[in-house]
Amino acid sequence: MQYEAMHGLLWTKGTFWVTVAVLIFLGFFGRKLINAIVSLLDRRSQAIQQELDEAARLRAEAERMLKDAEARREAAIAQAADMVALAGREAERLAAELLADAEASARRREQMAKARIAAAETAAIAEVRNAAANLAVKVTERILAETIDGEHDQSLVDQAINDLPAALRKQAA
Repeated sequence: MQYEAMHGLLWTKGTFWVTVAVLIFLGFFGRKLINAIVSLLDRRSQAIQQELDEAARLRAEAERMLKDAEARREAAIAQAADMVALAGREAERLAAELLADAEASARRREQMAKARIAAAETAAIAEVRNAAANLAVKVTERILAETIDGEHDQSLVDQAINDLPAALRKQAA
């Protein structure tokens, strides 16, 4: 049976006619089928190209946004550094100002303390002088009361009256 299938007239076999039918079918419908496949592949290619273009556009936009964000970040970092430097200078200025105010306040308090001490010294000296003067007057009264009598008293008064014009001239000069 295999021998007969391999030998004999070609058009008497079924495979020949199936092959002829396929070739006729491809002859009539092959171009349409190929055109449909090519059209389908072209549409798919266009869709892929559109997706690639969209992806490229999105990537370019993302890169632009990244550059913009980096620029804003750099600007913010620079602004923060400026603010930190400004705050540092302001803190130094305030510290110097507070130090100067504290020194001025300390000097004022020192001057006030010195003035109080001087006033207290003056008051103490005046008090000591008054006490010494009062003591001297009391001692003088006691000495005079014990040592001076009426006759001696008269001679002292006469002498003081006689010395009065000389003392006045001396004081006027």
